[in-house]
Amino acid sequence: MTRTARRRWTRELDGEIDGIAIGNAGPVLIHSYDPPAGGKWIDDVIPGRLGAFDRQTGESRWVGPCEVGYGRGFAAGFGVEDDCFVLGPASGGHLIARMSLSSGELLGAESIESFDQAVFASDVSLTLTPARVSGILTTAMLEVWSYQRDGARFHMIGRDGDSAVVLYTDKRAQRQGVLRLDLELGELAGELLPAELSNVHDMAVSDGVMVLLAGDGAVRERLHLLGASTKDGRVLWRESVQEEALGGMPDVILSLNAGKLYVGRDALLDVRDALTGRLLGEMTVPGLDEHLAWKVADGAGLLAEETRVSVFEIPD
Repeated sequence: MTRTARRRWTRELDGEIDGIAIGNAGPVLIHSYDPPAGGKWIDDVIPGRLGAFDRQTGESRWVGPCEVGYGRGFAAGFGVEDDCFVLGPASGGHLIARMSLSSGELLGAESIESFDQAVFASDVSLTLTPARVSGILTTAMLEVWSYQRDGARFHMIGRDGDSAVVLYTDKRAQRQGVLRLDLELGELAGELLPAELSNVHDMAVSDGVMVLLAGDGAVRERLHLLGASTKDGRVLWRESVQEEALGGMPDVILSLNAGKLYVGRDALLDVRDALTGRLLGEMTVPGLDEHLAWKVADGAGLLAEETRVSVFEIPD
């Protein structure tokens, strides 16, 4: 029986939301901005603001200006010294900014190479463009390595232990595969999946498992979930994604946390065992079909819509 996820709280914000972060403890972070009248502005980056909200009640701890604004690429997360970090565009190029988690005070900021996607971690954060993958010492706010590969175009990145997991396209074969990079040195540590996949729409990585949402490349594409080991690429399971009764294929998003795979299908959320793909349950999450951002951590699902943010109880 499908049930509706219990909502802890919901808040309407003054500006539009463009980024969120949630950890296993502590507050949640919400990055937002005020769109200019008529949608036009002089600079390429709209100034942003960052707020910390209690994960249990939604009460605002602080909201303040943020050096990182709205634009190309974004990531945020929590440090180890009562601090938090935001990576993204600023008026003079991309930055990594460090702020006090208690007060929102700006503690420092450093320039980094521009990126399209990032994965935050308190030790080493990762950024990605179609041409390069970079590793950044988070607390030092310093890029320490970059990786490029001839004939490859990079699409998505994940983090698992001491490895970066990278989805790429072999330009010559026009097929996609997955690489593993050493996190300390940024060197190639192996090819997890050969470039034989037609079309990967999403990827989630955690706890020794990567799950791909892959299609067959056909005009009327069929999707399936593929679970594999991040150590050796061994395929653990496959599962077809069923078409909806009406309206064709659903909009599917993936999240991995604490050994569970969360598959969002429009407003439905399937909960699966990450190692086997076995379905454990399903629920409806109001607003998930309108999500701008969605993250799961330690039994909480953080959902951002255009101007509204909510936290739901999610099985962990």
